[in-house]
Formats: sequence, C-alpha cells, structure tokens
Amino acid sequence: MMRRSLKCVTLAALLAAAPLLVADDAPNRFTNPLLDSGADPWIVRAGDTYYYMHTLGDRLAIRATRDLTRLAQAEETVIWRPAATGPNARSIWAPELHRIGGKWYLYYTAADAQHDDDAHRGIFVLENASADPRQGKWIDRGRVNTRYTGIDGTTFAYRGKRYFVYSPYVGSDSDLAISAMANPWTLQGAETIIARPDQAWERQGGRQILEGPEFLQGPKGDLFLSYSGSACWSDDYAIGLLHAQAGSDPLNPAAWTKAPRPILAKAPSAGVYAPGHNGFFTSPTGEHWIVYHANPGPDMKCTAKRSPRIQRFTFGKDGHPVFAEPASSSTTLAAPR
Repeated sequence: MMRRSLKCVTLAALLAAAPLLVADDAPNRFTNPLLDSGADPWIVRAGDTYYYMHTLGDRLAIRATRDLTRLAQAEETVIWRPAATGPNARSIWAPELHRIGGKWYLYYTAADAQHDDDAHRGIFVLENASADPRQGKWIDRGRVNTRYTGIDGTTFAYRGKRYFVYSPYVGSDSDLAISAMANPWTLQGAETIIARPDQAWERQGGRQILEGPEFLQGPKGDLFLSYSGSACWSDDYAIGLLHAQAGSDPLNPAAWTKAPRPILAKAPSAGVYAPGHNGFFTSPTGEHWIVYHANPGPDMKCTAKRSPRIQRFTFGKDGHPVFAEPASSSTTLAAPR
C-alpha cells in the first residue's frame, strides 16, 4: 500500500508539472501596449537582442531585451543628455538607432536652447564604436546638413548607396525629403521633396503634415516608405505608404507613388486612436513586425499617454506589405520568435 501511495504521489507530481513544461514550450503571448507610455518608439535587433528607444524629451535612453513581451522589465540605460545650451539642448525627440559599417549611429530631433520652435529644430547624430550601444563612448557628429529645418530623420541603404529621409518644414507644410549621404552624418548632393500632404486624411487637426518616414524593402525588391500623416493631436493621425518599383532611383520624385488611404488608422472598436510614428524590425526567424505608438482613447492628443505597440505583418503575392487592423489591449498575440 505504501509503495502504491508513493507511485500515486509521484504520478500526481509529474502530471502537475506537465502543464508547466507545455507552457514553457509554447510560443510567448502578449497584449499591446508594451509599455504604458512611449511616443515615437523604435526597435532594432542585433543578433538575439532587441534594442528599444522612445521619445523622453530631455535625454536618450536604451532598453535591451531578448523578449519584447518583457520590455517593461528591461532596465533603461541613459546614454546621452544634452548640454544646457546649444542647438540640440531641448525637445529631444524621435530617436533612431542604426548599425552602419560596424558602428552604431543614433539619429534624433532636437531644438535650440533659446528657441524651441520649428525654425530652430533639426536632426542630429551620435556615433558609437562599441558592440553594445549601451556601452562605450558616444561621439557627437553634430547636425545633419539638411536644406530645411525639420524633424524625424531616418536612413537606409539601397543598391550600395545610403540615403537620408526626413520631414522638413516647407512653408506651412511638413513634407518628406530625401538626399544621398556622403557618410552617416553628412548629406551629399541635391535634396529632393518626394511627398507633400496633398490628401484629405493628411490634413486633419488643422495642420498639413507628413512625418516619421521609415524605409521598408519588399521581397521582390520594391521600395516602401511609411510615414505619419496629419497633426499628432488629431485622432485621425495615421500611417501612410509610398511605393517605388524595384530598381528605381530613390532620389527621383516621379518614382514614388502614394497609397490613397492609410495602411494603419484609428480603430475605435479596438480602443486605438491616432496610430503613428512607426518603425520596422524582424525577429530572429525572419518574421516582419511594425512598431508604432497610439492613444488608448479619443482626444488624448500628443501626450505621454501615447504607448508603444507591435504587430506582425506579411507581404502579399505582389510583394506589397499587408497590415492588420490595430489590435486592442484585450487581444492576445503571439510574440516575435
């Protein structure tokens, strides 16, 4: 009887442990948002580590994690603070971390200490030779030599050349402009406007705005540039898409065509408003993901209530990206793998 009891206890223990083993082997699940607050989110992966950043206003900081579902538990490492004076002392926005030529380059928007306005705003660059961007020394490469003042700089390489895209202030509009680069902090040659806010959905909130450009290359070689349209304080702030055929010259405005409608827009039924300022990243297995911020309710404008969300997307047979409607905070999603 004692042996039989011991066998029963052992079997019961094994059965009790079994669900834990299944859970460990099953894909991680998560719900959006990843954090309660985080405007202008950015994610880049190096190996099996994801580096995450968002706008903090007075500093630049990086979180690192191998599991984005646990981003909230990742320690924030401050890697740079602005000087009290100078052209990049205030309103530190929209950080982007890029690995170029074995070094890290960090692009961010900032304004002059004495004039925190559109006429004194630009994109600046930091450089770090360390393998881990949270370590080593960051070198200030100064302001990118753009033709206009502006915000939200990004960079990409295509067919052996590097390009820079940003949102310049041109009159009362915010457009999208592109230029070739001599190096990761210097533009070379003419700067070209490739898109203007000429659609009704890009003119909501009392401003005509295109901002937050991000590059994406399709599986058939097509070029895509996502961007955010309308004023960020409008619930109709949304994400649009430009497309250029494979082999196109990115500097040629005629090469780019604009999707007639946003690819990601508010979804009141899901409790998602003003989705925008996105980035793209891949998982270690090659899954494609979009990261963006959104408000959890209407009329929340451009505040710290904007929070970072991620969703997987795919490419259709035509080589164009296919995005799902923004997921609600009650929708459980499979994590990047």
